[in-house]
Amino acid sequence: MSGPTAIAGINGAMAFARARPGVGLAFIVLLVIAMAALFAPLIAPQNPFDLASLDILDSELPPGWLEGSDPRFPLGTDAQGRDLLSAILYGARISLLIGILAVLIQAAIGVTLGLLAGYFGGRIDDVVTRLADIQLALSTLMMAIVAMALVRAGLGGEALSLFAVPLLVVVIGLAEWPIFARTARSAVLVETTKDYVRAARAVGDSDWTILRRHILPNSLSPLIIVATTQVAGAIMAEAALSFLGLGMPVTRPSLGTLIRSGYDLMFAGSWWVTVLPGLVLITVLISINVLGDGLRDWLDPRRGPG
Repeated sequence: MSGPTAIAGINGAMAFARARPGVGLAFIVLLVIAMAALFAPLIAPQNPFDLASLDILDSELPPGWLEGSDPRFPLGTDAQGRDLLSAILYGARISLLIGILAVLIQAAIGVTLGLLAGYFGGRIDDVVTRLADIQLALSTLMMAIVAMALVRAGLGGEALSLFAVPLLVVVIGLAEWPIFARTARSAVLVETTKDYVRAARAVGDSDWTILRRHILPNSLSPLIIVATTQVAGAIMAEAALSFLGLGMPVTRPSLGTLIRSGYDLMFAGSWWVTVLPGLVLITVLISINVLGDGLRDWLDPRRGPG
């Protein structure tokens, strides 16, 4: 990208952010949470994965603004005496990691199949379309539950704990690729009718060169928008699986695991163990969705900034 083009893009983004302050706020909130999660080992008061550092006598201490709190634990502790602030930082790190990696798998499979189906058509299009229809007819969460339950039964709970992150990434990634495939296919069907594709064919470019150098770059806008919403969906799927006990283990808590571990404590008055991680999860999901809506409006020239 040339200097003037980059400057124009930055100015356009700043103008759009001023016109849509909610999008800018969502970006800032998401950036702060992501940076805090990334640098959790440096800023967290405690390592929640180190069971030797936990003290059961510190269990269920309330947050700092409630009576009976401990200044060492500003957001209180859970039933194991784990500092909740540290657990949320590390948990957000795991949830965001799973969400992003799962979407990369979805994009790798879905975009590839969508490009092939839209460009070549015929039998390839029929096969990819039918596979996507079958996949979308199944519940993503139900497929993930069955897959994780089979892994738990086959490998045991200990193996599931060791490989929980890659298993969740693969399961969630394989379950949602049709969204990318349909989006890529639709974009390709539009792009193949344009003059630059005809010109590329006229000069002798191969089909793979046209797909890689021409069609894919011009189809990125809708795919980027889909990716933002899919990250939110992947994070929610991980949280749901962890809440059901089929995701991250208690010793390596994600946001979903923290919500589940404190669910029973709500009836005993320790509401913060579930509510605070839940608020962080909701904030992340809302921020991603608002940012995705903003990207859709910014990248679509037919829509105004309002």
